[in-house]
Amino acid sequence: MFNIVLVEPEIPHNAGAAGRLALATGSALHLIKPLGFSLDDKYVKRTGLDYWQDVDLHVWESFQEFEAVMSGKRMWMLSTKAEKSPWQAQFSLGDCLVFGKETKGLPKEMIIAAGDAALKIPMVPGGTRSLNLSTAIAIVLYEAVRQQSPEW
Repeated sequence: MFNIVLVEPEIPHNAGAAGRLALATGSALHLIKPLGFSLDDKYVKRTGLDYWQDVDLHVWESFQEFEAVMSGKRMWMLSTKAEKSPWQAQFSLGDCLVFGKETKGLPKEMIIAAGDAALKIPMVPGGTRSLNLSTAIAIVLYEAVRQQSPEW
């Protein structure tokens, strides 16, 4: 359905949770190296529970490698520095939802290059700087799924 893309993820729990979200929505999970953990990490497997082996998982050496293979797919860049919200986006099947590493997010150049395809999740001013990565993935992914009106 969609492509969840984690650029240089650092925390195994978030990758495991993203895997479960991918399975729940029929989406693929793409991890862009370097990873801050091993895919054999017990925390990845614990968060993914017994579903981890069923995840449509792709691991890439670099974002450039991923981008070359996925050319033609729309890339939505998620960042607290974007202006447009996911509620203003028109998602299509096969779109890539790209999230940066937990401590730094996506590089500024990627956000600028994305233009109108850069999105941020609205939050009350002064409430918090950012959301947990797996929470952010769930919010945006399910908005994209909602727009497709699945018959589940």
